[in-house]
Amino acid sequence: MGSKGRPYRTLTFDGFEVLVGRGDDDNDALTFEIAEPHDLWLHVAGGTPGSHVIVRNPGRGEVPREVVERAAAAAAWYSKARGAARVEVHVCRVADVSKPRGAPAGLVQLARWKSVRVRPEVPGREPG
Repeated sequence: MGSKGRPYRTLTFDGFEVLVGRGDDDNDALTFEIAEPHDLWLHVAGGTPGSHVIVRNPGRGEVPREVVERAAAAAAWYSKARGAARVEVHVCRVADVSKPRGAPAGLVQLARWKSVRVRPEVPGREPG
């Protein structure tokens, strides 16, 4: 059996597992059912449609900046902003993401976040 049934694709950056939602319903499932509160959540800023991206953080430590930036580049790539030179991406803990009542699939509210500006980049498979 392949992994076609899963609502996300999986990437690995420096040993961190990064999950990328495939669509609005998948984004909701990824963010609210699969992700843990201490995982990182990323999405392109400014209301641009795009995938929710989760960086697994089982150790609950600080995720290295390079991993955050690569996950942000993936979030930008899997969004409508793919063609832009630089894209602003919001980063927060999953615990800071909530679903407004009655909101459509994929729409969320953030309690607090940071922004990183990155170049959209197709996530390369790491050698090995």
